[in-house]
Amino acid sequence: MAEKKYYTVSQEQMSRYAKAIAHPARVYILDFLAGNIDKCCYSGDMAEDIPIARSTLSEHLKELKKAGLIQGEINPPYIKYCINKENWEEAKAMFDNFFRK
Repeated sequence: MAEKKYYTVSQEQMSRYAKAIAHPARVYILDFLAGNIDKCCYSGDMAEDIPIARSTLSEHLKELKKAGLIQGEINPPYIKYCINKENWEEAKAMFDNFFRK
């Protein structure tokens, strides 16, 4: 039997966003991409700017993409990442609303 949820779909989505930004490297990545919100960045360019292993960067990018905060476009052999503007605005509104209570 399925467990009855005591939280809303909106609260569940907000927790996904919160989990995605719960690591300082991911906050740094989002800050980096948000600073370039009108253009995308290649993971290779970010690897040069962020002092972590490429594999670690890749895992952080994967988590942010899974949460929907960023989107990626594969142009072999490169992957280009951008802020997912729609979800970025949704996350900002959710957190703003939450902290205004």
